[in-house]
Amino acid sequence: MSHQLIYTMGPSGAGKDSLLAWLKSRLHPQAPIHFARRTIDRPVQSSGELHESMDAGTFVQLRNQGAFSLHWAANGLQYGVRHTELDGLRRDQWVMVNGSRAHLPHALLRFPGMTVLHITAQADVLRTRILARQRETLAMVEARVQRAIAFQTPPDCRLLEIHNDASLDAAGMKLMQSLNRLEKWPSTAWLRAPALN
Repeated sequence: MSHQLIYTMGPSGAGKDSLLAWLKSRLHPQAPIHFARRTIDRPVQSSGELHESMDAGTFVQLRNQGAFSLHWAANGLQYGVRHTELDGLRRDQWVMVNGSRAHLPHALLRFPGMTVLHITAQADVLRTRILARQRETLAMVEARVQRAIAFQTPPDCRLLEIHNDASLDAAGMKLMQSLNRLEKWPSTAWLRAPALN
């Protein structure tokens, strides 16, 4: 069952969220693929990821009650994926989870057959993209880039790696080609028809 779970991760600046949105926009609404919604202890923002929002105390209470199949902390926030978000695995659906590199070993223990989708980019590309956000100091940006360079995926996991260095469409096509090689991944019949001009 867990072989149809795709755990997506990547460093800041790799364009992970943009690439997942690209993929989702090209799939038929009835495609047997579910993008798991995360629970995060931050307010819902007008732009960005749609998530279940709650305060930190409520999150901890739910976590302690076993409400999440996966949970981790990163960048001062707490993230969780509720059990119901993975229900599609029991119905022979594919489920895509937006995860964390630091939490990967724990996720592999919980779902040993899952596919790991690592979205990354060259160091200079990551650096340029993060600097353009103007959210962090140069030292903080460089620390992120060095963590990305040093990161290594476990040798025994089923890995798909996509380098998002150029255009989003180019990376998206690489992603589709990689996913199409997975056993039982939905065929191209689940792609949206091209828009007519």
